[in-house]
Amino acid sequence: MVDVPILHAVTTDQILLRSDFLARAIGVMQALGERGAIHVRSRLIDAADLYDLTCRLISLHVETGCWCVVNDRLDLALGANAHGVQLTGHSMTVEDARRVAPKLKLGASVHDPAEAVSAEANGADWCVAGHVFETESHPGVPRRETTFISDVARSVNTPVIAIGGILPEHVPSLLHTGAYGIAVVRGIWEAKNSADAAVSYLSAYDGNGAPTVSNRSGSAL
Repeated sequence: MVDVPILHAVTTDQILLRSDFLARAIGVMQALGERGAIHVRSRLIDAADLYDLTCRLISLHVETGCWCVVNDRLDLALGANAHGVQLTGHSMTVEDARRVAPKLKLGASVHDPAEAVSAEANGADWCVAGHVFETESHPGVPRRETTFISDVARSVNTPVIAIGGILPEHVPSLLHTGAYGIAVVRGIWEAKNSADAAVSYLSAYDGNGAPTVSNRSGSAL
């Protein structure tokens, strides 16, 4: 099993296009350190601009330790030397991606245990499983609570990252039911202070008794 960040700060086009995004991203990456990853997720931004933004985020890894993962775009992830790519239903398959990029870390978005089993068998390094709670991105789709994560986690050895409407107070129960980590969109990026929000999720993780990971300076985050 590879080392995988436990807190994934996932973006959207609306988040990436904010005038203060880079300033927020720097704060989030500093807060997360080696325990976190920022996901560059866009369907609207053109490839050149998205590549430039991804490279700027990756350059921050040296001082923060935080990963940069690109969603869907394997070509962009390879070109920018990202730490990984998150594959979704709109992407090429995990099997094909592993063939093209044998050394790149691969995440797979899954929605049931069968998809997680297939992703693991084809070389995924982690699974992002969702959605858990109701979210604005899935209007009208009912919450699945922690039993969904438990079912997925029992089906694979691959780290399972829970996503979907997760608040800090949800973290302990998700970890107890088998989640390795969590992925957050609005809970971090729509907070008044995104870095502080990231810290609150890490604190909830550690409050559950989960092990800490040291940052580059040697202090626990």
